[in-house]
Amino acid sequence: MTIALLHNYYQHRGGEDTVFEAEARLLEERGHRIVPYAVHNDSVGEYSALRLARATVWNPDSYKALKALFLREKPDVVHCHNTLPLISPSAYFAANDAGIPVVQTLHNYRLLCPNGLFFREGRVCEDCLGKTVALPAIWHKCYRGSLAASSVVAGTTALHRAWGTWEKRVHTYIALTEFARAKFIEGGLPAEKIVVKPNCVETDAGFVAAENTHDYALYVGRLSQEKGLMTALDAWRILRERGVPTSLHIIGDGPLEGTAKEFTNAHNLDNVRFLGRKPFPEALEAMKTARMVVFPSLLYETFGKTMIEAFSGGTPVIASGLGALQEVVQHGRTGFHCKVGNAVSLADAVQTMNGLPSETYASMRFAAREDYEAHYTAEANMRDLEGIYTRCLGKTV
Repeated sequence: MTIALLHNYYQHRGGEDTVFEAEARLLEERGHRIVPYAVHNDSVGEYSALRLARATVWNPDSYKALKALFLREKPDVVHCHNTLPLISPSAYFAANDAGIPVVQTLHNYRLLCPNGLFFREGRVCEDCLGKTVALPAIWHKCYRGSLAASSVVAGTTALHRAWGTWEKRVHTYIALTEFARAKFIEGGLPAEKIVVKPNCVETDAGFVAAENTHDYALYVGRLSQEKGLMTALDAWRILRERGVPTSLHIIGDGPLEGTAKEFTNAHNLDNVRFLGRKPFPEALEAMKTARMVVFPSLLYETFGKTMIEAFSGGTPVIASGLGALQEVVQHGRTGFHCKVGNAVSLADAVQTMNGLPSETYASMRFAAREDYEAHYTAEANMRDLEGIYTRCLGKTV
């Protein structure tokens, strides 16, 4: 097949960018012809505020460029990742006008919530779910803390809902979990158009047996409020008070780094180590040899790729029992759930993991690896994605 892959890169590189690149590489390795179309937000600075607002709703430059690209390259399928702000939904119309079916991966909740996270003021927020216009997001400046930018994103979604774009112009949506699929259906997307295909781990960490692991827990990710970093540190304060010796190693950086280090110093948490940002191979090595990975997120993650990276090495995960996290981690089999934002619950789960009999812990590692091999390998992911494309080829929208 010839597949046009479309993506608007983020100003700060993130998971969606890496998924876009990984799927392009993997599809090409399987013999497909890839036609990439990527833009960067660096060029946003060339736009006036009014022009940027217009481009976000409908970018005529994008429509013109994509229509010419599709006529020249004749892709079988157009697969969109992120279209905000510069590609815009005009990409769907360009594909439709060329008679090409559109696949859209739902990496975040942007079609239902302008900040894409269902998260505000330190808690899950569904105030805009199901609303024709996301007025609460405008009032609270949920997109980049800007009234104007929040209005543009909310207005774009509302206008295209009114035009029927989301229902009529996309052949298939890809949700990353069943939880996310259910949320999008609740928010008004047609159930029959949404399939579930999780992300994959392009690099297999390689299974590590229980006897070859080390006695530390690992946090990998952005050092930010929504990722639950402070919940993890408070849990380690509690564990120290209980006399539980497990260390916590932290890989990543972010806005809470200073606050987090102040907290560890204030509570003499000498068993907490900040390792900073690490190249992916080093982070993966640390994950597969850890006793456990902790993922105490406070929000509705659409997926949580760190968890399956841990599974590839056989490392069990302690995750918030919230949304997709509860779905990916099977409590008692591939890890444990803890209550959202509850340091005592997280500390209890860590202590339980530490106290598992060696045979039980070894079985948990085998189960984590088993889930990885069944659902999250590059091979399984590509088979699912090719199946989605194939089903699109019989009809267009």
